[in-house]
Amino acid sequence: MNARRFRTTALAAVVGAGILAPMLAGCSAGYKTSEQKTSMQSDVARAESEFKREDPSMASWFRESYGYAIFPTVGKGAIGVGGAHGKGLVYEQGAPIGNATLSQATIGLALGGQAYREVIFFQNKAALDNFTSGNFEFAAQASAVAVNAGASADADFENGMAVFTMEEGGLMFEASIGGQKFSFNRW
Repeated sequence: MNARRFRTTALAAVVGAGILAPMLAGCSAGYKTSEQKTSMQSDVARAESEFKREDPSMASWFRESYGYAIFPTVGKGAIGVGGAHGKGLVYEQGAPIGNATLSQATIGLALGGQAYREVIFFQNKAALDNFTSGNFEFAAQASAVAVNAGASADADFENGMAVFTMEEGGLMFEASIGGQKFSFNRW
């Protein structure tokens, strides 16, 4: 098992063990040091490359969308009650404008842990403004497109947004984006 796979699997196990709950209660989207900001920018660039490598047609989404939010690693886990957490960056017309935090709590039939990447594309300024205006939340029935070769070619915007996820590691008996909440911090 390579070191990156071990780290993502370990992250998924920690999430699954319920250690995520305190983080969900009071997360700040900000970065305390320039090293943290630089590290996040590097992680985001790597995640963007992975999305494009996995599905080359994703390049047009990054190029043609008004903006996007990308979360390089979202940890998700559950033993009946579960949660997810991740940090990422938000871009407007190709330039970073701030950072965001994703959190999700779930109750129901779920068991396991998972690490994945998520990108949300904004069709226009109104959709981006809606996301960045405060605490944005996806409705319970919201879903994402799982990225694999060619998956993004047939996808389309819904309410001005399109969401794609890509598994990073772990094993989970449930995967949805419904109920995700986001906070945004403009730079």
